[in-house]
Amino acid sequence: MAEQNAQTYRTKSLEAPWLMPLIDVALAFAAFGLAYFVRYELQILRPVGEAFRSTFDPYLLYVAVYIVWLQLHYRGAGLYRPTRGRPFSEEVYTIINGVTNATVVLMALSFFLQPLVFSRLMLIYVAIISVILYSLVRALRRVIYANLRSRGIGVQRVLVIGGGEVGRAVLRNMMGRKELGYLPVGIIDDDEARATVDIGRVKALGGLDMDKLKQSLRDFRVDAVVITLPWAEREHIMQVMRICRKAGVEVNLVPDVFEMNLRQVQVDQLEGIPLLRVNGAVPFKQSNRLVKRALDLTIVILTAPFWLLLIGLVALAILIEGKGQVFYWQTRIGENAKPFQMIKFRSMVPHAEDMHRQLMRESGEDPRLPKIKNDPRVTPLGHFLRRTSLDELPQLINVVRGQMSLVGPRPPMPDEVELYEPWHMQRLQVKPGMTGLWQVRGRSEVPFDEMCLLDIYYIENWSMQLDAQILMMTIPRVLLRQGSY
Repeated sequence: MAEQNAQTYRTKSLEAPWLMPLIDVALAFAAFGLAYFVRYELQILRPVGEAFRSTFDPYLLYVAVYIVWLQLHYRGAGLYRPTRGRPFSEEVYTIINGVTNATVVLMALSFFLQPLVFSRLMLIYVAIISVILYSLVRALRRVIYANLRSRGIGVQRVLVIGGGEVGRAVLRNMMGRKELGYLPVGIIDDDEARATVDIGRVKALGGLDMDKLKQSLRDFRVDAVVITLPWAEREHIMQVMRICRKAGVEVNLVPDVFEMNLRQVQVDQLEGIPLLRVNGAVPFKQSNRLVKRALDLTIVILTAPFWLLLIGLVALAILIEGKGQVFYWQTRIGENAKPFQMIKFRSMVPHAEDMHRQLMRESGEDPRLPKIKNDPRVTPLGHFLRRTSLDELPQLINVVRGQMSLVGPRPPMPDEVELYEPWHMQRLQVKPGMTGLWQVRGRSEVPFDEMCLLDIYYIENWSMQLDAQILMMTIPRVLLRQGSY
């Protein structure tokens, strides 16, 4: 068979996923060491007086913060994700962006800690040296990988589906750029005239028959499939994708940009030809969940003196207003459709829950949204608490318990979930949040379906930057009382 004649070593990747992060940690230490030498020994640009000399020990804290920040930033930016066709300039831009942000963080930390002996000029040296070292290492890696792949080591065995002009262009670029590590092993076409015609050394494997496709994936030990069919053949494309995923084969699409609108894909390119890698998975991996959980706890703990005092003042105001419990516990649906008890400040009259169904019928509001405009059950103080979102402040306890997050989809009630359509259930894939995109886009004014679309978009595109952006945008929304009732 053709695969027996192919001189190649079939591997998924030339390096372990932990290698580059580990190298970057070592480079960060090297950058600080070189910067310390330049600042205190060579004393370039500005001399150092004896009273201002320092050992390296005070900088160890800054080294640790610098490394953690860069690791989180680069993971979020996809720098450690293997991408064969990514331009070097894009990598350098990501490196510069991360180093710049980390340097700003260290500067802010130094102003906060006010160390007795500290050189901020040294941090500038660290930034410059880091960019140089990180860029040089990645340039060297590209040279090494290109050499290995041009010799057939670490290549990816590719089956092309679609032998038209686009399919031929893919093959041309794969063959002309061996350093990218693509080895086309065959081509399948839905056109009978092209289905039996080899293209150079690439064998024509016949028409688009799904049983034959399964056999070809096994016989030719295919690592990846590139689909170049027009989107008019979307039924065939979906069949191919299902078969490839079941076989553990990577799927890439050369999109028909005028007809397609795919989400949740990884963008790659092959000499200007766009490839969309379809993984079909939610990017909320376990590592992302751990990072998000750590950020939640850090923010909650650091702000505890403020919100605990505020909770005490609001609780006192509720007691002064009248009889009734201070807190209100309600069953909500959390991550993976698991119920939990959400805590809020009481903002309604006692036994308000018994009046809910009748009021929903009378108001004509969407039953999948819990709040009612001009709700007669809300107390005067409760109206103020709702307008300022202070009634939700005790949910920080749910965050500490791990039942909620600071940012995420709104936690629905069980009665609401019973009315969900299947696609709505996607918003229950992560922990619910105290705020979210629905909050900053209009809060209670956002229709239910639009809120679900915003929640699903958040899940599919989560990053630390997105969480920070939502938290910052929530503050003016709450202060201006926009969209709340």
